[in-house]
Amino acid sequence: MVRYIWCLTIIYNFVRHPLFKIYEIMIEFDFSKRHSFPGTTGNSFDNLLHAFILIERIPLIVYVLILLILSLIPRPTDFLLVAIRWFFSLGDLALVAGLPKYGKSFGPTKPPVLILSLLRTLVALLPLVVSLPLQVMGTFLVIYGFWIEPHRLGLTKQSLRSKKISPGKIIRILHVGDLHVERITNRERQLNQLVRDLKPDLILFSGDFLNLSYRKDPVAIEAVRSVINEWQARYGIFGVTGSPAVDLQEVIPNLVKGLPLVWLNDKVQSVSIDGQEVNIIGVTCSHKPFIDGPHLKSLLSEPLSGFSILLYHSPDLSPIAAQTGIDLQLSGHTHGGQVRIPFWGAIFTGSLYGKRFEMGREQMGDMTLYITRGVGMEGAGAPRVRFLCPPEIILWEISGEEIE
Repeated sequence: MVRYIWCLTIIYNFVRHPLFKIYEIMIEFDFSKRHSFPGTTGNSFDNLLHAFILIERIPLIVYVLILLILSLIPRPTDFLLVAIRWFFSLGDLALVAGLPKYGKSFGPTKPPVLILSLLRTLVALLPLVVSLPLQVMGTFLVIYGFWIEPHRLGLTKQSLRSKKISPGKIIRILHVGDLHVERITNRERQLNQLVRDLKPDLILFSGDFLNLSYRKDPVAIEAVRSVINEWQARYGIFGVTGSPAVDLQEVIPNLVKGLPLVWLNDKVQSVSIDGQEVNIIGVTCSHKPFIDGPHLKSLLSEPLSGFSILLYHSPDLSPIAAQTGIDLQLSGHTHGGQVRIPFWGAIFTGSLYGKRFEMGREQMGDMTLYITRGVGMEGAGAPRVRFLCPPEIILWEISGEEIE
């Protein structure tokens, strides 16, 4: 088994070799015949998340009995094993149910616990001497993944040199993505403290203000506004909307009204930073490259001088953007998968290109792409969990390079 995983890892890393990446950006897949798109209503993932909500409606006493039935599956006649399994599942229930009470997250309790119970059932198939330590380890992983890692907001530093910036000049840009605010938590307070400490020249937001469960919730909307109202940047704050299923057209205009954030709804904004011209191109994301690609090209119908940054929620536009002369694309949406497995990475990415665009920095020809892991988490019936994928914001230092 170990040898099999090792071989898969070698193959995966080989496919992601830079030589293959150069080839990949030349392929512009035609998704126009596709009927389902990530980040929109009605796709299979969206339907699954909303189906999970039905589990939340199960009466508690019935749900506890369901957990007991699942505990019977491995060895129904082994009462000690059944009791141990049930005990751990009830422990998961208590841990996840406590998240809203302590202001950690505000998602449903029963769907994620059911998933955890099914995983524990698989572990219970092993001999007790093996399964019991794994069950204990599972509890620690639940504590870490649900209670700790989602609030380990980190600062990622990136640098980029460009001949479009004068030598000796440095522009500091803070990239924030995927807030997915439910309520104000310690994570949002950490975020705003970092913004105050960093004092960036620009703040650029790549979409998803709200959480899927709270798209029209007035408390959540006011929470987003209170977070962004505290942001300050010397040369402005600019942002785009995220997935159309999350940032609703009827909600966003009022949400951003009066905020220090300039909403780039298929617009180009040029900013002079200490004599350096920076063009911010904001394209509203439909998750359909065959629609958004032409929108991008129309915005660039007239040549832009200076350094150009594309703000677009999903990385899926990057094969097209890389052909337009854009220098840097800042995106999110994937959350890095939220749950990552060693040697493999994200279990699910929500990208049309599968695992090609997961997270982090990619070089797409002359264009640099960065996919943030985001600040918040997926909504609806999705577990409010992060594992090996902590939230992040990114500070870019873009400096000048001598022209040869």
